[in-house]
Amino acid sequence: MSVVIVGGNECMVRQYKELCSEYKCKAKIYPKMTGSLKNIGAPDLLVLFTSTVSHKMIRNALDQTKGKPVRTVRSHTSSMNALKAILEDHMEERGEGAYV
Repeated sequence: MSVVIVGGNECMVRQYKELCSEYKCKAKIYPKMTGSLKNIGAPDLLVLFTSTVSHKMIRNALDQTKGKPVRTVRSHTSSMNALKAILEDHMEERGEGAYV
């Protein structure tokens, strides 16, 4: 499963990746706007941490996934607990159960 995280804290990028790997997910993380988000692709899950990202970056990410079967989740908090809850909910929806 692939996950794209837009926003969040730059100092937590490694921790986000480690948590995603615990759930057997490949993660791409964009904590800040660097150019454009053209290489998002078609992930299974798009996580938008809305408190730490600009409106322009959110619009750009949503435009990149428009028309693709991508589940989008918005979270105001960019904590590890918030990401863990999002991943657990997504795994339950897919019927895969929790890995941790």
